[in-house]
Amino acid sequence: MASPQQEPKPGDLIEIFRLGYEHWALYIGDGYVIHLAPPDGYPAASSSSAFSVPGGIAVVKQELLKDVLEGCNYRVNNSLDRRFKPLPVGVIISSAKELVGQKMKYSIVSRNCEHFVTKLRYGRSHCQQVENAAAEVGAFAMIGAAVAGCSFAIMKYQK
Repeated sequence: MASPQQEPKPGDLIEIFRLGYEHWALYIGDGYVIHLAPPDGYPAASSSSAFSVPGGIAVVKQELLKDVLEGCNYRVNNSLDRRFKPLPVGVIISSAKELVGQKMKYSIVSRNCEHFVTKLRYGRSHCQQVENAAAEVGAFAMIGAAVAGCSFAIMKYQK
């Protein structure tokens, strides 16, 4: 799953391995990250669960990485640096800090924690988890269509 945990540098994207999905945060230095989380006062507000963001609203929070981890493993994951040029670190950090405390629309498919941090680092939103899921759904749909087509052809020739 996760390689040995690296010491993050300001501006790094942190991928946190939760049960069934990855949560993402932006490292800003001195042990702190900025990430999307459920609003305070909701159950599981500290869990950053993919399914615990009520009403499609999330809050931008600055918290200690160790608190956000909740015992989970993480890795520094700037793998999109190969596709997109990162913004200057100062711009990334200042943009992130300006958003702390703000409520934002949340959608697992188009406005999730990975979209949020990649927008800060690269100036554009991207989510590999959504791309992977879409590819899997597409593959299953193709297989389903092929099976249905084969079944139809078999039924047709059995008549």
